[in-house]
Amino acid sequence: MDIARYSIDKPVNVWLMVVILLLGGIIAMTNIGRLEDPEFTIKQVKVYTSYSGAGAEKVEREITEPLEIAIQQMPQLKKLTSISSPALSEITVEVKSNYDSNELPQIWDELRKRLRDAATSLPTGAQDPVVFDDFGDVYGLYYALSAPDFTTSELREFARLIRRDLLTTEGVAKVTVSGVQTEQIVAYVNPYQLAGLGISFPDLTSLFEENLRPFNGGRVLVDEKNVRLIVERAPDKIKEISNLSLVMPGTNRSIRVSDVATLKLEPADIQSQLIRYNGEEALTVSVSALSNVNIVDVGTRVNAKVDHLLNTLPLGITLTPIYDQAAVVDESVDGFIANLVMSVVVVTLTLCLFMGWRSGVVVGMVLLVTVLGTILIMWLIDIQLQRISLGAMVIAMGMLVDNAIVVAEGMMLRMATGASAKDAASFIVKRTQWPLLGATVIGIAAFSGIGLSDDATGEFLYSLFAVVLVSLMMSWVLAVTLVPVLGELVFRKGVKQTDGDEPTLLQRWFTKTLTGALKLRWVTMAVLFVITAVAYGSFGMVKQGFFPPSNAPLFFVHYWGPQDRDIRATEKIIKEAEERILAQENVTAVTTIIGQGADRFTLTYAPKSANENYGFFMVRVNELENIPAVQEKLSGLLDNIDLDANFYQERMQFGPGSGAKLEARFSGPDAEVLRTLAEEAKGMMLADGNIKDIRHNWREKGVAINTQYDNYNAGIAGVSHSDFSQTVQYASSGLRLGSVQDGDYAYSIVAKMGHPDDTAIQSVRESQVWSSQQRQYVPFTQVSSGLDIVTEELRIHRKDRLRTITVEAEPGDNETAAKAFARIRPQIEAMDIPAGYALEWGGEFESSSDAQAALGAGLPVGFLVMFIISVLLFGHARQPLIIWLVVPMAIVGVVTGLLSTNMPFGFMSLLGFLSLFGMLIKNAIVLIEEIDLQIEEGLEIKKAIVEATLSRLRPVTLAALTTILGMAPLLFDAFFADMAVTIMGGLTFATILTLIAVPVLYSILFKVSYRKAS
Repeated sequence: MDIARYSIDKPVNVWLMVVILLLGGIIAMTNIGRLEDPEFTIKQVKVYTSYSGAGAEKVEREITEPLEIAIQQMPQLKKLTSISSPALSEITVEVKSNYDSNELPQIWDELRKRLRDAATSLPTGAQDPVVFDDFGDVYGLYYALSAPDFTTSELREFARLIRRDLLTTEGVAKVTVSGVQTEQIVAYVNPYQLAGLGISFPDLTSLFEENLRPFNGGRVLVDEKNVRLIVERAPDKIKEISNLSLVMPGTNRSIRVSDVATLKLEPADIQSQLIRYNGEEALTVSVSALSNVNIVDVGTRVNAKVDHLLNTLPLGITLTPIYDQAAVVDESVDGFIANLVMSVVVVTLTLCLFMGWRSGVVVGMVLLVTVLGTILIMWLIDIQLQRISLGAMVIAMGMLVDNAIVVAEGMMLRMATGASAKDAASFIVKRTQWPLLGATVIGIAAFSGIGLSDDATGEFLYSLFAVVLVSLMMSWVLAVTLVPVLGELVFRKGVKQTDGDEPTLLQRWFTKTLTGALKLRWVTMAVLFVITAVAYGSFGMVKQGFFPPSNAPLFFVHYWGPQDRDIRATEKIIKEAEERILAQENVTAVTTIIGQGADRFTLTYAPKSANENYGFFMVRVNELENIPAVQEKLSGLLDNIDLDANFYQERMQFGPGSGAKLEARFSGPDAEVLRTLAEEAKGMMLADGNIKDIRHNWREKGVAINTQYDNYNAGIAGVSHSDFSQTVQYASSGLRLGSVQDGDYAYSIVAKMGHPDDTAIQSVRESQVWSSQQRQYVPFTQVSSGLDIVTEELRIHRKDRLRTITVEAEPGDNETAAKAFARIRPQIEAMDIPAGYALEWGGEFESSSDAQAALGAGLPVGFLVMFIISVLLFGHARQPLIIWLVVPMAIVGVVTGLLSTNMPFGFMSLLGFLSLFGMLIKNAIVLIEEIDLQIEEGLEIKKAIVEATLSRLRPVTLAALTTILGMAPLLFDAFFADMAVTIMGGLTFATILTLIAVPVLYSILFKVSYRKAS
């Protein structure tokens, strides 16, 4: 089919397509979803199982192990990790990468079924496993709620009202309030008075259960109406509990609770989480949006609702954004759109400068329609505007004009010789449409490793492949349809439409250079091969990386105290550290969370599990470039606050993956052997001198007091394990007797010993134990063999059912993780690891290897497609051989660019390197096709090689120049900078390869000598 002639004959069809793409693109721009990062599924859930009173090893043996066995049988399972700590088992289940988000609910249902079956065999006292499948939810609108002048209960009520109203906001999926202080009603009981009266804790528990639950008063019939009888409760909870009466055993006398106990409403001693914002106590309000929405619009509505709520609530309440994803997205998308517009303008002006304004206008118009049409398709197939998709459009920018330049250049030159627009367009389109299509598909196939990768990194970057696919295919369609139509309107028949008819200085210089290279073809190829070999040898000098730090002006400080540290002690240290951080110049805000990590406020942040000895600071500075200076000052200021603890700092990261950058995992059965191996590895890292923040995840052992229940004497006294346990709780942290509901909040009722002057150990030793069989108290020492101090494991980590201890560290300030890893790896791998134990590497090495392996799994298919197309286009072996001999040489420009800019070769650089293959092959195909066509038209092969290469000089150099200029805005984006350098440096050299190496190789393989050329 003569596509060009058809387009010119029926331009209405082409203009209809253009109008649809232009108007549709404009409409799509206002409606398309906007996000910070592309959505990717965190294919993990947490399984929590409580087992009160059990130590970590008992939890591991009796809870974690049987549950892991049940979970291990799931065919979808990829990885199983667990933490066994006193009274709690925490299992993380991760499924294989090839399962998408639509399949996960069914997989989690199967997991729950297996856990229900396994729960029947768990020991008495263990709670049913709870599956937390919201682990991957992202709360992109993250606020700090503070009200210094109000009570805890008032702040909790304000948070409830705010949460209720925010949930009604359009586009909001979930609202979570964290850091609510737990309050309890404490009954301070005199133990001697209780013992003298013969009242037991079970008596008090029964009293509360019988009086504090909701009551049904029944109903009566009155005048044919159903009238409900109400049994009303006292509004004052403490007064209601104080006035409850208890009959003394063996008498007809009763006493009130207030006669034996003093009741107070107090904060719980052990809070699960404490939150502070800029030095004040606070709560966090976390808002997540529905999927596939415009987060900017949702953020606008939520912020408007927040302003309205604050006007209706009392003065003194503040709700301050900690992380406003809507603002971040709005700024980044606007910046990217500005870069996109700049790229379009720069490319168009470049074309106008070098091709003349007519060709520049034609190609620029095609570029504009392609960009808007791509946005329309993105909207229709549910790809949002986010960092990756917008970056893909800038990456594709230079490649988008290639097809249009070839057709416009050819049509213009044919019309300059007197051909009509229709004939010129028909000739050039028929001549180039299939080579251009093949070259376009090859350019797309270069990115196919991303599209076919099924791991988290592939899912994260999928929109890059999708956008390149859509935009490049659209550029080919518009090149063979719209360019002829525009060319007929703009180009002039029989008129040279660029400046000058004579060869330019560049063309004369290039002809002389090319001829010289062809005469010395073997020398030329030898030089190229030597340069390539040197580049491959120099690649080891290029810094290696994975994903770069985020460009958000945020960094994190993590605090880890001794593993047995109480959260109240942690709070004191954290407050001192917080003061020092806030005192630093350029620090604008500090969010402090004690006891666990923050809510997942961005997709690439992984919150830490609950731990009383852990503190987390999210530090915001005024400018991104001030982060290193602030971090350097804090390194010296924080370390001396607590010599028994570790402070370490972390930058926010782009892309999936989190945790320590250097990780050495040792697996095996014995905890002591694992600790010995970990300490040896830590010693090697410390001796390195540059590696910092060295620790391991089992941390220190804890101290415990064994109360040594005496089975024999307790049996004689009629004291059960339950009686003994209740006394220990009562004399220490407090014994829970029941709860009372107040609105949507339940207050626990806790009995504590009313002897504040006694030490905790003294209180336990001197307590009285209730004998449920004899209904009398006996001394604690009568049923205990004595108190014995022991050490115990507090955190037992396992991976795939094996005990695993992980040594974690960070690279030095001025080096990449890859450099530090390469230095320490041989030392640790040389360790004497006993039989039955194994070493495995994690951290950035594992994440990068997994991502590259997933990318590599799709590459063979992509390269096979590229190779097959190159063969099919020519139907011969020598032409494709020329192309594939040239491709490896592109590394010269890549290495030169990265070394000259000191940029690392990360995952995005790898993608840029792969895309170079497509660009280079595309240009080489068009050039070789032109040589073959000129030979077929009767031109002598010697002249055909030179003339064809000269005719491709301007299209190839312009395509390279426009791509390089289109990449320039990305140099200032941290995420794409190394990729931009890779493509810009690589393409610069690839252009030389196309214009010099391809014709030289053609002359060699076709045995064309230029030695005797006249």
